[in-house]
Order: sequence, then C-alpha cells, then structure tokens
Amino acid sequence: MLKKLFLALFIAAAVACSANPRVKLDEGAGTLRPNAKQEIITKDLVALLEKAHYKRVPFNDSLSSVVFDLYLKNLDQGKNYFLQSDIDSFESYRKVLLNDLKNGDLSAMFHVYNVYRKRFNEQLKYAISQIDKKYDFTKDESFVYDREKLAWFKTEAEAQESWKKRIKYDLLNLKLSSTGKEGEEAKSKKTLKERYQNLLSQENTSNNYDAFQIMMNAFTGAIDPHTNYFTPEDAQRFNESMARSFEGIGAQLMMDNEVVKVMRIVPGGPAFRDKTLKQDDRIIAVAQGDDEFVDVVGWRLGNVVSKIKGPKGTTVRLKVIPAGQELTAAPKIISLVRDKIVDEEQSAKKEVKEVKGEDGTTYKIGVIKVPGFYLNFKEMQAGNPDYKSTTRDVRRILDTLKQEKVDAVLMDLRANGGGSLIEAVELTGLFIKSGPVVQVRDPNNRVEINNDEDESISWEGPLGVMIDRFSASASEIFAAAIQDYGRGIIIGTQSYGKGTVQSAVAMDQFISRADRLLLTARDKTNEASNVDDGMPQGAPKFGQINFTTFKFYRINGSSTQHKGVTPDIEFPMIYAADKFGESSEKAALPWDQIKSSSYTPYADLNAIKPNLIEKHNERMKTSTEYKYLLDDIETFNKREGETSVSLQETKLKKEREDQDVKNRDRVNARRQLKGLPVIAKGQALPRMDNDFIEDESLDIMADFIKLKSATGGQMVSNVK
Repeated sequence: MLKKLFLALFIAAAVACSANPRVKLDEGAGTLRPNAKQEIITKDLVALLEKAHYKRVPFNDSLSSVVFDLYLKNLDQGKNYFLQSDIDSFESYRKVLLNDLKNGDLSAMFHVYNVYRKRFNEQLKYAISQIDKKYDFTKDESFVYDREKLAWFKTEAEAQESWKKRIKYDLLNLKLSSTGKEGEEAKSKKTLKERYQNLLSQENTSNNYDAFQIMMNAFTGAIDPHTNYFTPEDAQRFNESMARSFEGIGAQLMMDNEVVKVMRIVPGGPAFRDKTLKQDDRIIAVAQGDDEFVDVVGWRLGNVVSKIKGPKGTTVRLKVIPAGQELTAAPKIISLVRDKIVDEEQSAKKEVKEVKGEDGTTYKIGVIKVPGFYLNFKEMQAGNPDYKSTTRDVRRILDTLKQEKVDAVLMDLRANGGGSLIEAVELTGLFIKSGPVVQVRDPNNRVEINNDEDESISWEGPLGVMIDRFSASASEIFAAAIQDYGRGIIIGTQSYGKGTVQSAVAMDQFISRADRLLLTARDKTNEASNVDDGMPQGAPKFGQINFTTFKFYRINGSSTQHKGVTPDIEFPMIYAADKFGESSEKAALPWDQIKSSSYTPYADLNAIKPNLIEKHNERMKTSTEYKYLLDDIETFNKREGETSVSLQETKLKKEREDQDVKNRDRVNARRQLKGLPVIAKGQALPRMDNDFIEDESLDIMADFIKLKSATGGQMVSNVK
C-alpha cells in the first residue's frame, strides 16, 4: 500500500513540475507545443549522449551556445524570415538551453519555432500580395540570394524589400523561360502564386514532431555531425532505406499543392504489376480493405504514406484522380494487395563495358555500381536465407560477370555515403582470402579488429575502385582495405573523410519505467496530446537515435577521419575539402592514428602505379573531356563565391545566352567526335550520357590488365 502511495505521489509531483515550463507559450490557434512524450525523450536523450557518446564533450554553457546557434541556423539558414529583434529576444536562452533540455523543458525551443512559423507566414503572405505589382526589369539592381553571412533583417521594411527582389527574380526567371506569347506574364504570376502558396501550405501542415526533430538535431549536431535523432516516422523511413525493402504498394509519393502525387512506381511492386496506378496520379482518399474511404487531401505526406503502407497480404483501396485531369474529375478506385517491396533501383547493379587498350586489344570490364552499404538486419537476424544485403547482391553479380568472362572488375563507389559496417567488412572479403579489414576503437580506447573469416574469394582478377568526395564511411573502409592489401587500384578524388561508426538504437529501450508511468499519468490528464497520432506501424514508439559509438581505423593504423582515402590515380577535385566533407564540419572528431594491425598484403602494386599514372597523364594532355573538367572546376569555384544575381533582364539574359552557347559548343564537340550532326541554335540540346571519369577509369583498367599480362601475373602474387 505504501509503495503504491509513494508511486502516486511521485507521479503527481512530476506532473505538477512538468506543467510549469520556463517559457510560457501563446494560447492562440496554430501554436505548436511539446507533448509529454517529447519532453521525456529529450531528458533521456541528453542523459544517454552525455554518458555513451564517443566524443566526451562537456555539457556546459559553451555547448549550450553551440546548440542555440545551430538551432537558429537549422530553422533559417538563409536569414530570410527572422528579424534582428527576434534574435535579440532569444538571446537570453543561449546559455540555459542545454540545461532546459536536461530537464526535458522544450518551451524555449518551441517558442523560437513558433516565432519562426509566424515570420514565415508573414513573409510568404506579403510575397503573395506583391506578385501582381508592376516590376521594372530594365533597372540595374541585384538580388542577394545567399544571405547566410549577412546580418539578420533589422526591420520589417528591410525584410519586405528583400522579398520584393526575390519575387522580381522569380518572375524574371519565368519570363526568360517563357515563349513571349500574349498572356505569358499573367501565367507566370499565377505559377509563382501557386509556388508560394504551396510553401505556405506545407509549413502550416508541420506539426510538433517536425519541430521536435529539428530541435533534437540541433542538440545532436552540436556534439557530432553524424549523430541524429529520428522521429518514429523518419526512423521507419531510415531503416527501410538501409534494408532496401518495405511492405506496401510500391509507389514513391510527394506533395503537390496539398494533394499527394505519385512520383515513381517501384519496379516489381504491386502497383507496377497491377498497372492501374500511374506516375503523376493524385491520391485523394484511402481505405483499408472494405472500410470506408478517408479523405486525405490536405494531410501531411507522412500520414498519407502511413495509411497506404501496411503488412504484406492486406488490401488498400485508393481514390485516384488520373494524371492530367482536374481535381473535380470523377476519381477512379484502385484496389491493391500490399506486398514486400525490394527497391532494386537503389541496389547494386552491373554493366559490362568494352575498352580498347593501347595495342588495340579489346577488354571486357564489369562495372558494379554500389549506391550504398545496405543490409536488412531484421531479416538477417530472423534467419531469412534470402535477406537483402550489398555483399549478397555483389556476390551474385560477380558470379554472372565470371560467366561473361570479363577481364577485370571496376567497383563504382562514387557518391556512396556508406551504411552498414558489417557490409563493408563482408564486401571486402569477396576480394581477399582472409584477414583484418578495419580496426574499431571504443570510447575507452579499446581496439577491436574486424576480420574477414571466409577464405573463399569471389573475384581474383584485376580490380579497380572509383571514389569521389562523397564516398564516405563504409565506402572508405572498403577502399582503404583494398588499397592497404594492394588488392586493387583506387581511382578518383579524395573521399569524404568520415571515420566514425554510428549505432542505430530505438529510444524505447532508454525510457525508464518511471518515465513511462509519468507518460501514462499525463496522458490521463490530457497533457500528452497527439502522442501516437500518425504513428507508422512497426516504428519505434519513442523514435530512434543514431549516435557515434566508435571510431574506425585502417588496418595500417591511420584514421580516415578528415583525410579520407587518397586515390592511387587522382583526378582534380571539383568540391573543395574546406567546404565539402568532414574537414568542413566544426563539430567533427580530429584525425589520429593507432598501431597497425598484422596483415599480409595481397600484392605490392607500388612498382606499377607510376606506370599507370604516367599513361593516365599522357591521355589527359590531349583529352578534351579533361579540359572540360578543369573548366567546370574553375566555373564552380567562381560561382561558389557569388551570393547575388542581376535583376536586369538584358544582363541576365546575356549571361544565360552565353552559358547556352557554351553548353551547345560542348555538346557539338562531343557529337562531332562521334560523327553525329551538330545541334543548331534554337534546337533542344539532347542529353549526353557522358561519364568521363568512368571512361578514363576503364582505360586505366585496360592498362592494369596489360601490365598484369606483361608480368605474367606476378604483380598480384602474395607478398611475403
């Protein structure tokens, strides 16, 4: 009896305390406020990261200030909405924000978010009201489109002046792309109104979970750029992307003026097989099985997706307005049986290319594009023998390539941001006999070596790996191991430099029994509003935290943090390291190194690398595409420093025409090399599927094969 009484008193006290947030939020309609679940998640999330994050950052006033600045940046990076007076009024929160979060008090952050929403609405409504005004496109003035380094608007009038220039720029863009026929001006203004109204509508459908995720990621981002909190909805989306599979109808959806539109039909899914649902169809109502239809016009995209998704074998009915028809048209009803969807578009794929060597010999090279290191961990744990993973897909591809008798394999990891650490190790194992692949260090400086234990090799021939500035994490583990073993040639540009490992953990396991009781108590007092509204089926109830728990190192002891992987044969880098990559992140962990692990190299390629580089450089001296690449880098770097654009029609038109001439000249130069007719001015430019980096990488692989043949294969024999 005493125990129950004590528990009741505890809950009553907790409810009373939590009912008095430090900042009082407005009572008006449209004001977003935290619910009990979010307050509990916040408190427990802060406690978790303070104890378990790899980076032992002090939770003090300094970190609170970083959270404050990052939160404002996440809300209004371009400084298009807040006024300086707003920022001044928030300043008192700077050094107490972290302490608020420790206590689960989100009132200050929600106050800031509500002010942001208010300013967003004010600026967009003002902009819409100004679209029908007359604008002078002969006036020599400019629009500053990148205000990040400028001061906040001092007054409402200053903000409105900037927005008028934005309207003018948007209208000028529409004018320059129009045909010049009568009525085009009115059409452009109508288009712009719809665009702004759509932005307004999207913001007005945001809820407290949208706000909450931004808040939590301001906190986590202040600690480490790769630590993130996901709401239940986004956690489910993230986990499905890692698994490359989900259960539903197989359609990717998007918002289009408050109506959900079909963006893409996933090949192989129920919608693809049924062929009644088409791209650009709009979904206006959803029904489960034989239940009544629920109108979903104006709903948030995530809530509509949750209605349409569901367990394999269940039926969902959709009311659909076919593409191209008005919303007033009679809808068609489509009935689909949900199924397991495997998104092959985002899975490893292969292509066999032929390339001629210097001596005229034609080589067949299998190119394997790996977009990510994915793994359906849930199905693997359940013992499903056909679970989806990068390694399993690549192994099947290699078996096919061997049957096609390719001479070499080229792995394309460009723009591969990483994924599963397990898959990085397993994939490396397809190309080496056995041994260490990566070293992992925990917060207590204990080092564990992750080994490939399988002595079988799926591909023993010449191997190349393409990387670029956006190859990160697991991509870097794989590329570094291939390089350290001397197993293949690394081609491209310096990689991203992410040398940390994140653990994806459901927050549910960190919510204490006391907090769950508190949540139940507050729910009974109607304080836990909207706790489970729109909760996706199977999603973690309290969301998910992906936080940095380890740092990984190459088997030679070097960290890839900041430095990434340097290719054996380098191309000029378009994206500067100080602006793109780990080294541009203020909160990133530093580079360091540990003791090398014990491993036996597969080969010593150092003797042939100079030869490959020399042949590559010789080709570049006469390569038109290489000159284009250098030109693109120069143009990109020039534009990186620009923050404004001309609003004078003749000047902007001249800039566009000059760029069009440059683009046409480049396309025609390429067409002439292929014996194709030139494209005249006024004709639409055809798409040129030109991948210069891949083409040159294929030539490098041809050189590699030739050198291997010339040495009788000795360059790839084991080094003792």
